[in-house]
Amino acid sequence: MPSPASDVAFSPAVKAVQVRKGSREMLAEAETTPDGEWPTRIRPDLAEFIASLTSVYLATASAAGQPYIQHRGGPPGFLRVLDDQTIALADFAGNRQYVTLGNLSENAKACLFLMDYSARQRVKVFGEARVVEDDPELLARLAPQGYRARPEQAIVFKVTAWTANCRQHIPQRFEVADVARVVADKDRRIAELEAEVLASRAAPGSQP
Repeated sequence: MPSPASDVAFSPAVKAVQVRKGSREMLAEAETTPDGEWPTRIRPDLAEFIASLTSVYLATASAAGQPYIQHRGGPPGFLRVLDDQTIALADFAGNRQYVTLGNLSENAKACLFLMDYSARQRVKVFGEARVVEDDPELLARLAPQGYRARPEQAIVFKVTAWTANCRQHIPQRFEVADVARVVADKDRRIAELEAEVLASRAAPGSQP
């Protein structure tokens, strides 16, 4: 019998803690559901979620096990689903530390942490990543049109499994553009109502 997909996160040490804390039996039941809480392929709902994101956290580790988390951002669509097991992004020029690139050169294991604060939704994607530096066609495909950033290389992420967590304790935050749009709509509606009030007061027979 093949190992459950959740084994990518639930190592023997993790399962031992789950047993001690009393959650192992519940989690084991979820693991037996085919493509349930731990899908191994990108479903349309996840692809739609990824396409909406403007931010992602990429976790890697050195060969010695030192973890590192890097933030990457861009316009919606900067994180691309290439097929049902592959996610990729253009890696823009930054502070030139190259910690992620160095880690991936010796340890392909990686994790994407996807967060939508406005919807209070998070998804963890486990897999392996590689750096592609010699494929200008791929880089041109991944680079967002009109975005002012210089792509240096591509990062291609192969999905092993993913899971969505509950929204408990996630603070609700909104993008500046979304807030500005709501405020602009409110201001426009207020102006319309004020104009209606002035017009009604100016109409013949209206009370002063």
